[in-house]
Amino acid sequence: MAASISLRNVHLELPIYEISAQSLKKRVMRLGRRNSIAEDNTGVIVVKAIDDLSLELRTGDRLGLIGHNGAGKSTLLRVMAGIYSPTAGELRVQGVTVPLLDITLGMDELSTGRQNIRLRGLLLGMNSAEIKRKTDEIADFTELGDYLDLPLRTYSNGMRLRLAFAISTAVEADILLLDEVLGVGDASFQEKAERRLRELHNRAEIVVLAIHSSETVLKTCNKVLWMEQGHVRMFGEAHDIVQAYERDMRHA
Repeated sequence: MAASISLRNVHLELPIYEISAQSLKKRVMRLGRRNSIAEDNTGVIVVKAIDDLSLELRTGDRLGLIGHNGAGKSTLLRVMAGIYSPTAGELRVQGVTVPLLDITLGMDELSTGRQNIRLRGLLLGMNSAEIKRKTDEIADFTELGDYLDLPLRTYSNGMRLRLAFAISTAVEADILLLDEVLGVGDASFQEKAERRLRELHNRAEIVVLAIHSSETVLKTCNKVLWMEQGHVRMFGEAHDIVQAYERDMRHA
């Protein structure tokens, strides 16, 4: 069955427990988001992260998410990935979804690199046979050599990202969700990583990308969703929406 993503009148309210209601209201008002907070029926303060958003994506769609910081782009990706469940409305996703949002999620400090290939692979939905078949290719791509037999706690941050990236991009994705471009090493490795990511893009039926670079959006995407305070400001063909967004930025 062809891949698809459907959101109908989706709302997401996130409860805030860590700070007082009065303090939160002051902070949100300073950000110009006076209508973004409320109290639920238990008195808990909630932030309206996604506000009545509807969207349909089909095979072949490459969607770019644009908007200011805090517009809701990363939150929307997490809704699509199933990390957040809508408070109201309907979300339907058809196809194997790979979110490259927190690529180190599920990795264990005390386990070796090779053991983490299995752990992260299972978390991403690969079965044991698939992991076994892809382990050598993943290991070669990382260029970590003997470090793969050492615990993750001995790795530098760059080495962790290499391993996490190699595992995450080994999955066969129908739907690929990306939050900004990943920095995973020196220039030569970064070039190799970008090639791998392009190949993954090309194999996926649907790609959703949150990024600040208009140039990358125009190169990669056929559709763009301009978000503002959790709702749709504009949605349509990439060139038209990016042009309107940049015009708005110049006059802000």
